[in-house]
Amino acid sequence: MFDRRLIQNFDWVLLGLVVIICAGGIVNLYSAGYNRGEGTPLYIKQLYWLAVGLTVMCLALTYDYRYLEKLSYPIYILSILLLVAVMFGGKMVAGSRRWLPLGPLSFQPAELAKIAIILALATYFNRRGRVEAMRLKDLIVPGILVLIPVALIIKQPDLGSGILVALVAASLILFVGVEWRTLMGCGLTFIMLSPVIWHFLKDYQRQRVLTFLDPGRDPLGAGYHIIQSMIAVGSGQFWGKGFLQGTQSQLYFLPEQHTDFVFSVFAEEWGFVGSGVLLLLFTALALWGLSVARDCKERFGHLLAVGVTALIFWQVFINLCMVTGFLPVVGIPLPLFSYGGSSLITTLLGVGFLLNIRMRRYLFGG
Repeated sequence: MFDRRLIQNFDWVLLGLVVIICAGGIVNLYSAGYNRGEGTPLYIKQLYWLAVGLTVMCLALTYDYRYLEKLSYPIYILSILLLVAVMFGGKMVAGSRRWLPLGPLSFQPAELAKIAIILALATYFNRRGRVEAMRLKDLIVPGILVLIPVALIIKQPDLGSGILVALVAASLILFVGVEWRTLMGCGLTFIMLSPVIWHFLKDYQRQRVLTFLDPGRDPLGAGYHIIQSMIAVGSGQFWGKGFLQGTQSQLYFLPEQHTDFVFSVFAEEWGFVGSGVLLLLFTALALWGLSVARDCKERFGHLLAVGVTALIFWQVFINLCMVTGFLPVVGIPLPLFSYGGSSLITTLLGVGFLLNIRMRRYLFGG
């Protein structure tokens, strides 16, 4: 029998924030692809993906999220198998093998891995129980769980998604609690291993780091993306140039303006005011996600909400810092705003988990 309390506890604010951001993304994609005349417009394709994503989000509401705990490790194993499969049967695009062909469509297994690692760590820490701050030996199992998908993703190569998975996992681990001496030791170890990490980076990845430190060293090559992005963001000034009036985007100076640099298009047309509103919307989304975690009285849901919120936060943080020159270009899209089916569906699936947790908080007296 249907429980009316599910509707009574539905989080309309969270859904409203997501719909507003997605709608803004569609309008922005219309501008980014304006007058291109290359087949089906990207904003139309994004509408199709949005319909699929919203369907997936609704499906995530139909069952008690606690059942995910039993499925978390199988989902994790499936994500690893798909990451291995993409190494052998994946589609090569621009020198990277990141997509598995599914008929006329393509699927990016790294997106599933982002959700899978959240579920796996939430399950592991929930079953481990509440203990004191973790020491180094306590990090061995979660470290292995994280290292396997991160290594496979970076091998594709997809440094951005690999870093994102690691940051989301680190956020969950820090949330659970780590002894400060262990944390310091891990930090020092990473610093000492930096030369080794640098050695294993591919040439174009090294160029991105060097370009980040000095964008002017190769203005027509490796530095072109970030220079054009900063010009677009800065030229918007306070009020922006107006819808469809951005010169960097409409004259096609801005590369990847529908994916990684979609915020640059928005900032040029809507200026500081519009950018501030968008940033406030993303901030509200992250804070609302944390409120879902806070109000959940059940530990697995608590950890799951923290993980999903961390996933959204880190994507927004890295993308905005990337397009404004505060971080190297690592290929992270702006969630719910950039063009891309796999990313949009993954994010909306995560939102579905948050809505699910909020709807069932009454079960635990929350």
